[in-house]
Amino acid sequence: MMTMKNIWFTVVLAASMLVSCTHMTTIYDFKATSNKGAEVDFSTYKGKVLLIANTASQCGFTPQYDALEALWQKYQADGLVVIGFPCDQFGHQEPGSDAEIAEFCRLNHGVTFPLMAKTDVNGEQAHPIFRWLYGEKPFQGFGDSDTARFMDNMLAKADPDYAANPDIKWNFTKFLIDRNGKVVARFEPTVTPEEMEKDILALL
Repeated sequence: MMTMKNIWFTVVLAASMLVSCTHMTTIYDFKATSNKGAEVDFSTYKGKVLLIANTASQCGFTPQYDALEALWQKYQADGLVVIGFPCDQFGHQEPGSDAEIAEFCRLNHGVTFPLMAKTDVNGEQAHPIFRWLYGEKPFQGFGDSDTARFMDNMLAKADPDYAANPDIKWNFTKFLIDRNGKVVARFEPTVTPEEMEKDILALL
């Protein structure tokens, strides 16, 4: 027969286990749809270093596709996986279908790394992966470059408090995930993929 003390201990233990589980989420707990309509289980990437970006085809940052592909080609054999999530939420700069996006990326930027289906990254329909990513690594500013100041001024005109929200601010926000499935860094569009290379090497 359980005493009141034992019941209380059991309740506390269960609660603590529940709290622990909520902090054990990794990228491997998620699934997404590829640009070909297939389900992608991110647990298949266990042991890999992932670089995830929300992308767009008609953006000033679109040339970053070239550098992302270069990283993929250079470090794929060492365990890096680059994954693009096309998104049309920023300036309507990704208007095409999944097939059109894939063709554009292939013809104009030689993209061979995995692309997902067009995805919302903010708002009520935001993909759970991105809710988790920016929950782990909230927005911390664009930096001090001229481009960073331009981005800050542009977004502040629409919403003076935009920086208080942890979500995605623009195309080509990039997240680096280690071999254990944890988010270790967030890079805003103002940070080029070339500038991230040292961080990637530290995880490979």
